[in-house]
Amino acid sequence: MSGWASAWRLARRELDWRFRGLRLLVVCLLLGVAALAAIGGLADAVGRELAARGAVILGGDVEFAVSQRSASEAEHAALARAGAVSQTVRMQANAVAGGSAAPIQLKAVDTAYPLYERVTLAGGRHVGAPPPGQAWIAPALAERLRLRPGARIMVGAARLTVGGIIADEPDRLGEGFTLGPVAIIAMTTLPATQLVQPGSLYETRYRLRLPAGSDPARIAKAFEARFATAGWESKTRERASPGASRFVDRMGEFLTLVGLAALAIAGIGVGNGVASFLAGRRGGIATLKVLGATSADVARLYAIEIGAAALVGIAGGLAVGIAAVPLLGKALAGALPVVPDLTIAPWPLLRAAAYGLLIAIAFAAPPLAAAGATPAAGLLRGALAPMRAASWRGRGIALVAGGAAVALAIATSAQPAMAASFLAAVAGALLLLAGLGRLVRATAGRLPRSRRPLLRLAIAALHRPGARTEALVVALGLGLTLFVLLAAIRTSIDANIATTVPARAPALFALDVPRPRAAEFRRIVGAAVPAAVVKTVPILRGTITGYRDIRVADLKTLPEGAWALRGERGLTYAAALPEGSTLAAGRWWPKDYAGPPLVSVDARLAKALDLRIGDPLTVSLLGVERTARVASFRQIQWDTLGFNFVLVFSLNTLADAPHNLAATIDLPRGREGRVTRALLAPFPSVSVIEVRGVLAQVRDLVGQVAAAIAAAAGVAVAAGIAVLIGAIAAAREARTYDAVILRTLGATRGQLLAAQALEYLLLGAVVTVVALALGLGGAWYVVVRMFDFAWAPDPVAVGVTLLAGLGVTLGIGLAGAWPILSVRPARALREV
Repeated sequence: MSGWASAWRLARRELDWRFRGLRLLVVCLLLGVAALAAIGGLADAVGRELAARGAVILGGDVEFAVSQRSASEAEHAALARAGAVSQTVRMQANAVAGGSAAPIQLKAVDTAYPLYERVTLAGGRHVGAPPPGQAWIAPALAERLRLRPGARIMVGAARLTVGGIIADEPDRLGEGFTLGPVAIIAMTTLPATQLVQPGSLYETRYRLRLPAGSDPARIAKAFEARFATAGWESKTRERASPGASRFVDRMGEFLTLVGLAALAIAGIGVGNGVASFLAGRRGGIATLKVLGATSADVARLYAIEIGAAALVGIAGGLAVGIAAVPLLGKALAGALPVVPDLTIAPWPLLRAAAYGLLIAIAFAAPPLAAAGATPAAGLLRGALAPMRAASWRGRGIALVAGGAAVALAIATSAQPAMAASFLAAVAGALLLLAGLGRLVRATAGRLPRSRRPLLRLAIAALHRPGARTEALVVALGLGLTLFVLLAAIRTSIDANIATTVPARAPALFALDVPRPRAAEFRRIVGAAVPAAVVKTVPILRGTITGYRDIRVADLKTLPEGAWALRGERGLTYAAALPEGSTLAAGRWWPKDYAGPPLVSVDARLAKALDLRIGDPLTVSLLGVERTARVASFRQIQWDTLGFNFVLVFSLNTLADAPHNLAATIDLPRGREGRVTRALLAPFPSVSVIEVRGVLAQVRDLVGQVAAAIAAAAGVAVAAGIAVLIGAIAAAREARTYDAVILRTLGATRGQLLAAQALEYLLLGAVVTVVALALGLGGAWYVVVRMFDFAWAPDPVAVGVTLLAGLGVTLGIGLAGAWPILSVRPARALREV
């Protein structure tokens, strides 16, 4: 029967569409491949949608932005030479109607807006810029202030008419995160609001529609090089929404790693399923060997059957992954920049299939090689003679396939170091559990014999011939670890969002408070709510253009953790160390300091930039560069939601630049409206933002991200349960033999079930401690290192989840034992 053709003829006779004996392999591969295909497909679909609609999302082929000023004549001329130009001005403001106010993102546009597509209003009308004196408003603003077309609102000093409710704003995603719904007005209406004053915080954007064949990146680079010190920030249509793209890339990367972990766990289930399948074919394999089949013949025969089942599992996983993409998109609609439809992305599917195939080979090769290497006489002895260990060839194939899967994961990762460390941690956890299984088996064999029969049977089952103790420990450990991991992650994130931030955040933010009227501002707030606490700081906007001897514009890639180099940052100056900061290195300047300009830098940013005390740091402010020496590093309590600046300058560095103040207002809950109404008339240009509304947005977003993590980890939990089922199935023959012999000697089903329950409880007691440590360690890394939250798991919730997980695994183990206890002794003894 040598050759693949003969092996196929024999395999075809055994194969059927129900895949008896190989269902566990199919389920495990389906779970792992489906997770990878869905995650990869979702990330790819969102990325392609962002790329395809780049010009629409951005509002042009290239965008240039600058704070607190407009383009100079020379700058505007350079922009006009490149293509058609549209100007917008964005700033924070308040909309007032009927004595109620709401924070808005005011967006003034010129007559060329939008360069791509049109604004769609409710009712289906397609428009551009609104007529003078009118505003297009977002549905959220209309709902909050109960506005309809034709209603009147005040924005600053201007009385405007609501011309329509926005149904679709084509460049909304490119605008980024906003502190309130948008209101669009004409550029000619902006002066009437009187919001743009010296020192006001606003941003001017110029979008360009380029001639066909133009290179946006080249034009952006040439413009920034010509006006290198003017503080311009550019984006092209290829990266229309960098924040959204980074979010999708990083979440996709993390969830892909979780999917790989699920597939690796499922691989153990594949190995157990193959071992169980081959154990059930002992008689057939022995007969083939007696008739002259070699080990290679046996390997070919069952490799075809296992391969067919693996292909079905992989194909099913790909189908489920494709179908899951639009469902995941809808479930995460609030967290994703765009919601993809049903799409078929070749590369993520090919990669998921490759992972599934490599994992199937890696975990199926050793038991397949062991079955081929076991002599016919050994196979005919049944459970009393376990199969030989896999040959060096089988182990070599497993190592090559596993190594190829790891290499593929690292090579295709955007962060190879993180991928390698993550996979190493998964491998380390699996090896630790496998080693613990060996230790449990060896220890059980050395324990003195108990006088209690059930306990003696339970301990003996851990070390008897054919015992699958190592597999059971790995299966139980994985399941319990994943339960702990999920509980710790979810409770930590919930604690951060629901407790830490709201408890320490101010009630209101106020922007653009005129410096000469700061005392009047405090007096009005105090008169409205005497218990209010007002804190003010100077606030400006600027861009870091250089540090040490490095120009930021010359960097091809930003250093890891140097997020402050992306675009503009809030800047301030102070005589004393700001509240919420502690000095980590260096010294603070005296209150009356009048020497060379100094700056204090966030300690984490300083580490990312490799800054030292005394190094120069340059910022561009209103088109002019200013350089200061680093005087100190600060540890900042970012979770206070107060005034936290990465850069704080000495007074003589920035005080001469036009600027206003920002304020935080602490109030008793429910008094926000009273303060906002009191400030409307005397301070029409001041924007007041309710922090709780912002926190609600953040809470919803983080909740959806946590749900995505839980869903991805849920696949790993399902794979862990499949591993447990596989471990039970692989030991079915040996347990059937034990049960038959014991029942023949007079044992009842209840006694055998109690003995097995005691066995699982003993294993659970040993594994629980290790699973708790592994689960908490993994959760800490995700919560603290990846999401930068405080470590705050709920011990009660984690403990209850751990006990519930132990109960679930125990129930699965006993459910798997029940069919074994139902085997008739007489029938089983005839087959032994």
